[in-house]
Amino acid sequence: MIMQPASTEIASRTAAIVQELKGLEGPLLPILHGIQEEFGHVPQDALPVIAEALNISKAEVHGVVTFYHDYRSRPAGRHVLKLCQAEACQSMGSDAIAAKLKQLLGIGFHETARDGSVTLEPVYCLGLCACAPSAMLDGEVIGRLDDEKLDEIVAEVRS
Repeated sequence: MIMQPASTEIASRTAAIVQELKGLEGPLLPILHGIQEEFGHVPQDALPVIAEALNISKAEVHGVVTFYHDYRSRPAGRHVLKLCQAEACQSMGSDAIAAKLKQLLGIGFHETARDGSVTLEPVYCLGLCACAPSAMLDGEVIGRLDDEKLDEIVAEVRS
């Protein structure tokens, strides 16, 4: 189980990131990226610190965090597996791939395995349409997914 830092620690580490980046033009996205890099997610306790420093409402910060799918409200697993669900991949069988992957991993989209090994996320286009269906594991793209590649992926994230 991952220990969550105390609220004051989150606030102080968030304040340092905000201070470093708030001089940028349009600083909210870089700040959120920095916070997610620091904590592995964007903690709720960080939102009021960001809002106050940028003179915007907590609702505005929350809206940005929830609008962009790459920001997490909870830490991800040790591995992040993104499975393309765009039209080209769907036409090449990504729905069946998704069903098998969910069964093999025992989790659904937007979930993390109980052992913390992997988080499964849908993504809507990896730019590998000619190699559909495709996925991305820890930033590395994988094309032409089939049962053999799924077994390899599952073995890798479970090791």
